Amino acid sequence: MSIELRKGHKINLEKGPSSGLGEVLINLNWNQTTPKKGFFSAFSSPQSIDLDLGCLYELADGQKFCVQALGNAFGKLDGPPYIALDGDDRTGSSQGGENLRINGRMVAKVKRILVYTFIYEGVAKWKDADAVVRINCPGSQEIVVRMEEYSSSDKMCAIAMLENNNNETFSVEKIVRFFPDHAQMDKAYGWGMNWVEGKK
Repeated sequence: MSIELRKGHKINLEKGPSSGLGEVLINLNWNQTTPKKGFFSAFSSPQSIDLDLGCLYELADGQKFCVQALGNAFGKLDGPPYIALDGDDRTGSSQGGENLRINGRMVAKVKRILVYTFIYEGVAKWKDADAVVRINCPGSQEIVVRMEEYSSSDKMCAIAMLENNNNETFSVEKIVRFFPDHAQMDKAYGWGMNWVEGKK
């Protein structure tokens, strides 16, 4: 069973018998290519889509940064920030998509995590990508976040906010809000970091 989260709504991940969370898996999957359209579509190859999954994080000790393929900031599970990106699916052809993993045993050291995706190259229309984010945690129902808003031409989307609520609950809120770049998204959620252009 899955729970499809509505925009602005929150749900708490369930803690296990040891009062901790198991590993939290956040998966992004999308259509591999844009559909071919128009008279000449039969003679052209469909355009590949490169969506990237990432997150901004703030730890309990005040440390802030991001986990993403851009800039090779893949993170790690067994030490700060206790978040890791599995890899970089450049085409969407991997059935597993892209995955962020959160070390649930260390969730007390995490204050908040803003999960996002951005179009690194390829299609500029979110409808063609048809991205879906799934959040899985042992003991909790799968949480599905659909990006059903397609009107924005901005290439970055804040998908969900995960927050530690005084170590009592760890909540997930659907956001789906679009921004032109990392800096504008950062400003909207008060991370306060300085951004420079990066490459893979």
